[in-house]
Amino acid sequence: MSIIANLPNSEKTKETRQLLVELDKAEKVDILKIPNDIIRLNSFVEIMDMDTEKRSNFELTFPKMASLELKRISILAPLGVALIGFQEGMIIDWVLPGGARKIKILKVINEQTKA
Repeated sequence: MSIIANLPNSEKTKETRQLLVELDKAEKVDILKIPNDIIRLNSFVEIMDMDTEKRSNFELTFPKMASLELKRISILAPLGVALIGFQEGMIIDWVLPGGARKIKILKVINEQTKA
């Protein structure tokens, strides 16, 4: 993925390196064949921290479009890397900068879902 490869070394994190490893192993499929409840770029997502029961919703975007005010999270942010490719209803364990978290994916909306 050239967006990661073109990042300055100072911006390459453990998460972006891990994403590259996952992308190298991933099978490429036509986007129309991906189920609508799978998190990908431009997905609208609602999650819940299983420990605190705090809910969050946001859109997963390219880094240049990320904005906390607009509830847009970069796919290269630790949470973006943690969620990409997972499915609605799944519970994932992930180590984020604030520590280990158990996150439940409550809702995934993609453009195909909206249509």
